[in-house]
Amino acid sequence: MDTKEIPVVTALEIDGVVFPPVVVNPPGSFKSLFLGGAGVRNLEIQGKVIKFTSIGVYMEATALKSLSAKWKEKTEEELAESLEFFRDIVSEPFEKFIRVTMILPLTGQQYSEKVAEGCVAYWKAAGIYTDKEAEAVEKFKAAFNGEDFPPGSSILFTQSSSGYLTVAFSKDDTLPESGKAVIENERMSAVLETIIGKNAVSPAVKRSLATRVGELFKVTAAASPQNGHLAPVALSENGESAATVEHGGD
Repeated sequence: MDTKEIPVVTALEIDGVVFPPVVVNPPGSFKSLFLGGAGVRNLEIQGKVIKFTSIGVYMEATALKSLSAKWKEKTEEELAESLEFFRDIVSEPFEKFIRVTMILPLTGQQYSEKVAEGCVAYWKAAGIYTDKEAEAVEKFKAAFNGEDFPPGSSILFTQSSSGYLTVAFSKDDTLPESGKAVIENERMSAVLETIIGKNAVSPAVKRSLATRVGELFKVTAAASPQNGHLAPVALSENGESAATVEHGGD
């Protein structure tokens, strides 16, 4: 996709982690994706709220057209409160890229087992847990064997439109050319479900997505008033809008 077709969005800074407005060719993709939203993941431990990771969710430009028919008339507050809206983000066939950057150190085993647990719980609740999902989640956990993630390192997921999940790792803010593993099971979209679904690990990401996507609905609709349909919004001449950085948190 031509970068100029991607909507103009700002970068976001979440607890010192900057998520750029656009990523180009993340592992497992040849597309450019815009930053839909970002937020922190907190855990409460012995009465204290501990920030563990900053999470950014990117989507390809077709996401706006895919989501707009059902959701463009809703307010940002209505989007934020709608489980179905987030389920559509998870399930609609446009590419997504998820960057999970460490605030505190985690081992690969710690991270993968927690995510796998959330995926299996979601599948079982939905009545769709089979041997194929069990095999997929074991492949997912195997990709993290021997991996450690110090502060500033990232775990990267690319969810293709055909349902494949590419898992990759980065020790800094650069993107590797290829992934560590590719899991060919469309139900591995459950990884994103654990972040923004019913039992979301990051309500802050959900709020950010609702706010930013809701605003993009307004902007793109205004760009095409003659027919009421969404139209592409061109980026600036240099193909990015990183000069403006919004600051967010929990």
